Amino acid sequence: MTAGEGFATSTIGRKAVMAVTGLILAGFVLGHMVGNLQVYLGPEAMNHYAEFLREALHGAGLWIARAVLLLSVILHIWAAASLTLQARRARPVGYRRWVAQESTFASRTMRWSGVIVALFVVYHVLHLTTGTVHPDFQPGDVYHNFIAGFRSVPASLFYMAAMGALTLHLRHGFWSLFQTLGVSHPRFIALLKTAAMLFAAVILIGNLSFPIAVLMGWIG
Repeated sequence: MTAGEGFATSTIGRKAVMAVTGLILAGFVLGHMVGNLQVYLGPEAMNHYAEFLREALHGAGLWIARAVLLLSVILHIWAAASLTLQARRARPVGYRRWVAQESTFASRTMRWSGVIVALFVVYHVLHLTTGTVHPDFQPGDVYHNFIAGFRSVPASLFYMAAMGALTLHLRHGFWSLFQTLGVSHPRFIALLKTAAMLFAAVILIGNLSFPIAVLMGWIG
């Protein structure tokens, strides 16, 4: 951190911002997946869960959560983009020959997976929240919208591809955020890497199960 440079705009500060917002977003991804598991309990359970979210804190809870998530997304993208631009300015001419040694595919594709996930989030909101691009959106009937939305093969395929990108992003991001926040003692490294893999795997399996279950006719 240079003289006159604030913590939030320093390299360390931006990495910390990205780590904290990443943790918030990872928690949301897990909670969102667990909530969507209500679909396996039938229409009543799914719609009751959605109603509970809408009425939390007399209707303010959902908007507070959305505000926190939106701010987290904006800060996460800002930190990632600014750090990327800084790295490129530091090395304007690329390596003549570059061979990956200790980096993983997930770490090397973090920027691309992040872009894909960001585009998916926009589509997902327009698809299942506002119904703008939904083929048969019925306000208030979350179960119907969920099933009808995933009956579209292109929508389901895009969803599954996005979940693949999300898994790669979580696989590396979940591990690296602990390093950024100082939890990187040698005795914990193997445990944290395993936890990151398991977390990403749970998210992938859970989220892929939704379009597959709908397309296979197991629910709906």
